[in-house]
Amino acid sequence: MTDHQALRRLKELLWVRGRSIAWAAPLLLLAGITAVDLNTTERFRIVSWIVLVPGIAAAICGVWTTAVFAVLSVLDYVAVDSAWPQQHQAGLPDFILVTFAGLLAILACVVRRQGERRMLHMRDIAETTLRTVLRPLPQGWAGLEHAAVYLAADSLARVGGDFYDIQPGLYGTRVLVGDVQGKGLGAVETAAALLGTFREAGYHERDLATVADRLETRMVRHRGHTVALGRDDGDRFATAVLLSFPPDSPDVVELINFGHEPPLAVGPTGVRPLPPGHGLPLGMADLTTTAGPPPTLTVTLAPGETLLITTDGVTEARNAADTFFDLTRTATLAPTPAPPLLVTHIRDAVLHHTHNHLSDDTTIFAVRRTATP
Repeated sequence: MTDHQALRRLKELLWVRGRSIAWAAPLLLLAGITAVDLNTTERFRIVSWIVLVPGIAAAICGVWTTAVFAVLSVLDYVAVDSAWPQQHQAGLPDFILVTFAGLLAILACVVRRQGERRMLHMRDIAETTLRTVLRPLPQGWAGLEHAAVYLAADSLARVGGDFYDIQPGLYGTRVLVGDVQGKGLGAVETAAALLGTFREAGYHERDLATVADRLETRMVRHRGHTVALGRDDGDRFATAVLLSFPPDSPDVVELINFGHEPPLAVGPTGVRPLPPGHGLPLGMADLTTTAGPPPTLTVTLAPGETLLITTDGVTEARNAADTFFDLTRTATLAPTPAPPLLVTHIRDAVLHHTHNHLSDDTTIFAVRRTATP
């Protein structure tokens, strides 16, 4: 469990029926210190521990609640200390300590609340970016049954360089799943550029090879633009799988692989990998002597088979023993090839294998034709 998840879990525990009970913790601490100090001998004076009360409030309560506990701590200190004979009183030094601790607690709470507001604002921005890059896809979109899970390695960032989309067009439905090399906003920007080109070319172009060529050109142009801006993106590339479901061939899928792990065909009778295609990643076409995009492969799918495509966050996931995740075996054990259940099964298996510690962004995408066009 990450620090962010632990903090969120703690906040959930401090709410009951829609009301915050965070104030209960510092109140119980205040009452406990008071009771112990009044019911022990002068050799065990702990009234100065009241400095902990506003500190606890600052960590889990609001600013005004923290201020109330800071005042209550000072008043309680005066009352409890005055109840003892003169020779056993803690006196002015501890009074100053309690007062100063209350003021610091209020200041700390103000800083914490401002940080939380900034974090929520950045989270909203990240979620908006995620919806823009990975737009929501309607169920049964363009005659395809699909499901996808995206897990960011950084739970605060929430978005990375993995991408996927489905684009219905004039010559069939196209699917693109890929992974941009690197992390950060540069990877997100590259993914958005590739998806924008795919959504236009996937709709208008007749041949899948032309769509692939447009994606390669866009990658090179985008990289040239970022380099001209002085950014170190000159060697950035992206692996991807480009699919096409022709409208006149219900059992056929066309495939172009840009250096990505080949999809798995998961069906009622087992799991089989599709041909790799041996293409180079997007942005690396100049390293080959062969002109044009990678070859277009035509694959015949059996009835009920689902195509499962994942990024290297799945295939390179390791456990504490440094053992890689076995995707093929896990897919074989899936209860059904239906995309939603298949994706959920793989997701749960990856998280269990890694104990919820992902080292890379993870995308699991499953797609097949609907039973009724």
